[in-house]
Order: sequence, then structure tokens, then C-alpha cells
Amino acid sequence: MDMHVIVGAGPVGSATALLLAERGEQVRVITRRGTGPQAPGIELVTADATDAARLAALTTGATALYNCANPAYHRWLTDWPPLAAALLHAAETSGAVLVTMSNLYGYGPVTGPITHDTPLAATHPKLALRVRMWQDALAAHRAGRLRAVEARASDFAGPGSYGVLNEMALSRTAKGGTAYVMGDPDAPHSWTAIDDVAGTLVALATDERAWGQAWLVPTPPPLSIRQAAQRANELIGLPTARVRRVPYAVLWAAGLFSTMLKEMRTTHYQFAAPFTMDSSHTEQVFGLKPTPLDDTLAATAASYRDA
Repeated sequence: MDMHVIVGAGPVGSATALLLAERGEQVRVITRRGTGPQAPGIELVTADATDAARLAALTTGATALYNCANPAYHRWLTDWPPLAAALLHAAETSGAVLVTMSNLYGYGPVTGPITHDTPLAATHPKLALRVRMWQDALAAHRAGRLRAVEARASDFAGPGSYGVLNEMALSRTAKGGTAYVMGDPDAPHSWTAIDDVAGTLVALATDERAWGQAWLVPTPPPLSIRQAAQRANELIGLPTARVRRVPYAVLWAAGLFSTMLKEMRTTHYQFAAPFTMDSSHTEQVFGLKPTPLDDTLAATAASYRDA
């Protein structure tokens, strides 16, 4: 039985903890409030993960250290640097593999599907922050100070996950309401299932072929937000979903009064045009397959309908 330490108990951290516990591993989940999933084999610890010495002590003897944290988006530039530094220190002093859950922000705007070989080209400070975090971890890995690997997913889908598809679309259309979404509701977009994220993190943590690289989480073929909402309603027996576009000018103006909406201006490009990924390389190397999108959409829509 190995020890796995997870920082963060959001949808990704919780799903990863439960998966490891189901496999008989010992899991320690670290959050500021000591929250997390309740299951045999899971220990919930209250700690500030930016405290490098404390995090290192809690990681002693661990096989892997998972960065599943998710600071508030408007605080990325202040909250991520000390947390990233503490994670590097804990991985270096403990010998645990540092497994980071990341996203596609580091690529910046793209003109085709993101693949294993697509370079990180983001220039916006908040997007480039994720690039620097990976570069720092990779430099430490190449210097032999630690072992690091990163997983990158598109916008999350699935019951209990947070993101545009769930919060702006399915939470409304599954109850017969109208979804109001930013960007182009007919632009193809990739949606990654939370359970596939957890499965990928565990696979990367325990397979040395993965270390020193970043991998795209297995993700099914893309659908636009409109297609996804309409398919979800079809799968649970509801009438055709209604999806309306929110003009960018409205989003910009709403950002004057909402911190969350203001921050969404930064990633508006991901929804204004096709934004997709091709995870076939990860799938071929590790033998992983994405959950069929129909399964994810049906489960998510049903969870909102029955809430």
C-alpha cells in the first residue's frame, strides 16, 4: 500500500482520492479547512499548502504528490506562485512524484486542435503563469532534483464539475430553461470528463514513461455547447434545449459588476471559435480511453433534472 498526497479537494482532487482509495491505496487530502471525500483509506488534513515546510512534512514517505488545487481565478497571480514553490519543495525533499493537474490555458489562442506536440504560446500574464509553473517543474526534473509530470484537460464535464458547459448550459437546459452562453454556441469545443482526469493522474503518477512530460487527458470528439445541451436533453427525454448567445459587449459590461465575469474576458477566445484537443497520443501510450460523451452528458443532465 502506497501513500498518495493530494492538495485540493475540488472535483478533481476528490475524484482522484476516491479512485486511489478504491484501489486500496492510502490517501492524504490536504485543504485549508480539512474538507474532502469521506471513504476508508482517505485521511483529511487541515493545512496551508503554501507552507513549504508543513507540506514537505506531510508528504514524507509518499509515492506521489498531486497538485489538484484551484485558487480563485482572479487571485492566480498572487496565490499560485507560493503554492507552486511549496509543491516543488515538497516533491524535492520527499522524493514523491509531482503530478500537476493543469488546463489548456498555456497554449493561448490556437488555429487547430491542440495535440501532444502543440507548443505553449500564451502571452497573457494569467495564461503564461501556467506555462512558467510547468517550466519550473520541468527544469527541476531535468536537473534531477525531483520527478514531475503534468496532465492537461479541456473544460470539465460530468456531475459535480464546474465549468461553462455545466454552469451556463446544462444546469438550465436540463430543467427546461434557456442557456445563455458566451462566445459562439456553435463552435466545436472539447469537454473532458472528471473521472478521466482522475484516471489519467493516477496513471501518470505510477508510470515512469510519463515523467518529464505533459500529457493531454483522454477526451472524446468535440461538440459545440448547443450540440451538447441538445444531446443531453435528448438523452434524458426532454424537449430540444434552447441556447442563446451573449454578445461580448454584454459580457464585458457585466464584468464591471462581477469579478467572475470580468475574468472570463481572458478566456473568451476559447469559446468564440473552435477550441479542441486531440488526446490520441496519451491514449496510445497508456492504453487509456475517454468516457463516451453521451455517458457524461446523460449523467450530468440527469443530476440537474433530479436535483
